[in-house]
Amino acid sequence: MRATLSNTEHEFRRSAISVWETLVLIRKGRLLVAPTSAQNWVADDLARSPVCQAPISGEAVMASEHLTLDHWDPADRFIAATARVLDAMLITANQWLIGWPSIKVLVNR
Repeated sequence: MRATLSNTEHEFRRSAISVWETLVLIRKGRLLVAPTSAQNWVADDLARSPVCQAPISGEAVMASEHLTLDHWDPADRFIAATARVLDAMLITANQWLIGWPSIKVLVNR
């Protein structure tokens, strides 16, 4: 895992849905941030990060409807569908995302 993440030949992307989920967790008090607003904290993180954004595309939205999964969390479905559409490896510790067919996953535990 560490070798994959430190390999500068890889391009890393962060799903726009993951950014939204971060804001939701902050609002619910499940993720604590520095004494700044949640939006400022996330905006600062996005500006500093070498990771580019993976937007929610219409293609990913449509692909999310064709995932044959038992789990129906919309955010997880968009993240998985985005990885599938981009033919990207998904780095996650989310048990629902690990092992989904047709999606390449690198387990982050």
